[in-house]
Amino acid sequence: MSHTDNIFQSMKDIKFEDTISHQCGVTMNDSVEARAIAEVMGEKPGIRVTYMPAMIRIDGEGRMEFKMDEISERLGREITPHLFEISTSTHYGRMVLIDDNTVALLGNMDDVKEFI
Repeated sequence: MSHTDNIFQSMKDIKFEDTISHQCGVTMNDSVEARAIAEVMGEKPGIRVTYMPAMIRIDGEGRMEFKMDEISERLGREITPHLFEISTSTHYGRMVLIDDNTVALLGNMDDVKEFI
């Protein structure tokens, strides 16, 4: 799923609630690596990819897993978890290195207990 609409709201349109969000995601500067990551993640269910003039956002709910082998295949060269982190300008949710191939973002903080 690919979006180009504005995902940001004016402060006057924001409704504040006392609820917990289980959302997670990354924001990346537009680059060859970021486009490969976005293309791979955009094919996964429940993931929203938003392209902006100089940035790409990838948002999800609960848990998102970034598989380095899938991204490497799309990119045409190896990407490691460390290069992946360099490609992401910022993230929200808890980022966890599962293994040498998988970086996960966890939106539900109860899921983080599995890795402590």
